[in-house]
Amino acid sequence: KRFLKPVNELKEMTDRVAKGDFDVQISETYDNEMGELTQNFNTMVKELRKNEVLKTDFVSNVSHEIKTPLATIQGYVTLLQDESLSKEEKDRYTNIIIESTDRLTTLVNNVLNISKIDNHKISIDKSDFNLAEQIREAILSLESEWVTKNIDFDIELEEITINNDKNLLYNVWINLIGNAIKFSKDNGKVIISLTKQDNKAVVKIKDFGCGISKEDLPYIFDKFFQVDKSFLLIYLISLFF
Repeated sequence: KRFLKPVNELKEMTDRVAKGDFDVQISETYDNEMGELTQNFNTMVKELRKNEVLKTDFVSNVSHEIKTPLATIQGYVTLLQDESLSKEEKDRYTNIIIESTDRLTTLVNNVLNISKIDNHKISIDKSDFNLAEQIREAILSLESEWVTKNIDFDIELEEITINNDKNLLYNVWINLIGNAIKFSKDNGKVIISLTKQDNKAVVKIKDFGCGISKEDLPYIFDKFFQVDKSFLLIYLISLFF
């Protein structure tokens, strides 16, 4: 009985975890292989519990992010039914609807990419392309955001050709540079460099905003982890890397 006690306890706890209970922990310790096994079990359950909480937050934030553009589209479509609107007003409302639709499309595609990556079903389409040129394109595509905040860019890019998935990597730059702009103060500065080191392309993106706390740094590449609960795409960044 003494020998089987830790085995039975581990079996009982494993059954509870299998049913979705991640609050279990084995308190008794042993100075043998069984002790190492129970310690690993406790660590596993803690990670599962953390992932479950983060996943719930993630789903909640996705729902919120989807509702926002949908509400905008619905509101401006209703306004467009007013026949007394001027052409300028109609054009402005139409542009807002298009922007919200694009935002919604991007969000849905990102969620689909998460599912594909998680299930190892995403296809990697590699080709040769100029990395410096791609980064410049990403910066230009975000022009409306950095112009609004009067962000100054300090850019030094070596002309480097790489072989990778162009579309997925483009999402990385959009997310990282978008983050740098988002968390920079007005009239701030963003530094971007591309160099070749030891036969590798090294990209550095630096802003002077609030930064990431030391407590959050160890977890920024964890699944579903979000430093800013309102910003969803940090998860995608970690996946694409």
